[in-house]
Amino acid sequence: MTALEGRTILVTGATGVLGTSAVAAAALEGARVVAVGRDADILAEVQARHPDCVRDVAVTDLLDMAAVTRLASGPGSGVDAVWHLVGGWRGGTPLPEQPLADWEALHDALARTTVHLARAFADRLAARPSGRFAIVSSPFATAPTSRNAAYATAKAAAEAAVLALADHLRPTAATANIVVVPAIGPHAVPAGEVTSALVYLTSDAAAKMNGQRVRLHSRGQ
Repeated sequence: MTALEGRTILVTGATGVLGTSAVAAAALEGARVVAVGRDADILAEVQARHPDCVRDVAVTDLLDMAAVTRLASGPGSGVDAVWHLVGGWRGGTPLPEQPLADWEALHDALARTTVHLARAFADRLAARPSGRFAIVSSPFATAPTSRNAAYATAKAAAEAAVLALADHLRPTAATANIVVVPAIGPHAVPAGEVTSALVYLTSDAAAKMNGQRVRLHSRGQ
């Protein structure tokens, strides 16, 4: 039996590089997937590549709490895990010069979406015997720099939401954890290694891990 046999995972950002890798990893481990994104055509392509794995697709605006609530009670009902893989980056300018629009956009994409999903799925995951919630974060969340201040702040807020969810889940068998990655790519941490960490956190082997940061390292570090 594979690590995730019989489980259903909701994958957000399912049309991105990491998201498509996550869907493939879930399929390999015997899981079913609810693929969530903003582009119906690309979601259809993801489903066509994994017809036996992708149970459903859902075009959802994760910035809309009502839409996320509908996701949780509709296509996402009965899922065993949520892998929240929506990303985004803006930065490169010193803290005093970074446009406030960057702060707002990153807060929405990275923090607000996490809060919405945590709220909508908290009690649903708590009721599952193997409920799991996981996000991918950055070392900048705990070690911000001037040129990455907006990004670091948004990632730190997202991590705080997941750790708060972990506390909410503590009396149950469900867990919430964070995969910390410096960068994703062929010369950093390959997407496959990130999805392997997500698979591990969702498996029975990680049943006792809750409120943890699992740190991955770039090659050569």
